[in-house]
Amino acid sequence: MTKKSEKYTPFDVADYLDSIEDVSAYLEIALEESSDDPTALPRTLGVIARSQNMSELARRVGMSRDGLYKALSAEGNPTWSTVLKVTNALGLRLTLRAVA
Repeated sequence: MTKKSEKYTPFDVADYLDSIEDVSAYLEIALEESSDDPTALPRTLGVIARSQNMSELARRVGMSRDGLYKALSAEGNPTWSTVLKVTNALGLRLTLRAVA
């Protein structure tokens, strides 16, 4: 008897961020679940950026596409200025709120 091998496509949340509401909810949940991780915000913005046109986003931010990918990767270390530019270019606004 021959076994059929199954092929799986890796899950990428970026494939499911179809609206600004989806993006906003993902950003809020990802940051709440990773509140102690300083790389959470850039990585989350990277996922959101991948759900958009990365080249166009990089142009609006004033960076190269590769530079933006690198800055928003797990190994990236973007400046606060870059984070704010990406957030604004995505049509988002970061807010801070009290936790207690």
